[in-house]
Amino acid sequence: MARYRFHYSLSVLAAVALLAGCDQDAGSGELVGPRPVKSVAASATQAQTVRFPGVVQAGVQTDLAFRTLGRVVSRKVSVGDLVRAGDIVSEIDPLALELAVRSAEADLHSAEAQRGNALLTQDRKRRLAATSAASAADLDLAEQELKSAQANVAKANASLDKAREQLGYAKLKAEFDGVVAATSVELGQTATAGQPVLTLARLDQRDVIVDVPEEYLRSVRVGDRFDIALQLDETLRTSGILREIGPQADAGTRTHRLKIAIDKAPEVFRLGSVVSATPPKTQQGLPVVLPATALVKRDGTDRVWVVDPATHTVSLKSVRLDISPAGVRSVRVLSGLKDGEEVVVAGVNQLAEGQAVRTQQEQRP
Repeated sequence: MARYRFHYSLSVLAAVALLAGCDQDAGSGELVGPRPVKSVAASATQAQTVRFPGVVQAGVQTDLAFRTLGRVVSRKVSVGDLVRAGDIVSEIDPLALELAVRSAEADLHSAEAQRGNALLTQDRKRRLAATSAASAADLDLAEQELKSAQANVAKANASLDKAREQLGYAKLKAEFDGVVAATSVELGQTATAGQPVLTLARLDQRDVIVDVPEEYLRSVRVGDRFDIALQLDETLRTSGILREIGPQADAGTRTHRLKIAIDKAPEVFRLGSVVSATPPKTQQGLPVVLPATALVKRDGTDRVWVVDPATHTVSLKSVRLDISPAGVRSVRVLSGLKDGEEVVVAGVNQLAEGQAVRTQQEQRP
């Protein structure tokens, strides 16, 4: 029985030694046999065109308001009406302002009369002082009263000008040629100074308003030219220049607003029209679409493993990616790969330079 136990112990020790030797060989880093990997053949693929829905809006839109308090007695325009610069669009009751003008005119007449009396008094005191019938102090007082009367006339003139200007505020005029986009008051309503009466939009300056996800901001710049198509009829097209990128994302949708100027667009692109905006192409030629699992990050550079068809070994190649997203599981390669090259897409983190592999083709995404 003891001999049996002795032979059994030797067998166990031999098995443990064999396993340790195997582990040592596995951890030594030696490449034993080709490593199986999955790969795809690189081929140029037409990228899907990205289009953003948008709405045509006025590039300049202004709220017109009265500069003084008053009751609205007239509104000559409605939504959609075309107006010219200087046209009267609304009026308030001018009675109180007319009375203010009359009061200012009366104050001016009174100041002018006082100036006339002061002028006569100063002339009389000067003649009396020349004959020593009046003192020099009386002459100085008369001259001071004349200067005060002249100042009162200047003040009354300024008050009259202000009252007449206020009377002009009773009529609300269009500041530029445009179309009425909205109205805010009705007849009989008392409008305060600065309260919007109507909204006037310019027709010669139009923008396409587009909301885009944050990731697309990397591929557009101010000054880029967009292709604009009417959604009701895509044959009706124009182009626009990106003039503004919203610096802050919308709190609800997390999108940024773009404003694309289409000042010279045909009249069919009216305010409120729904359009499609296509950003400029960022790539030269057709990109290569690969699964995202094929990428390897080395020294801050995007690389992929390429299989040599003659030796069946792999080597790293640097690639340049498209900045616009291709999808969650795919990336677009702009340069660094040739059409037909075999790229490893699975097992990329266990490969070494020059390692032999056994490839298995995978279906393209």
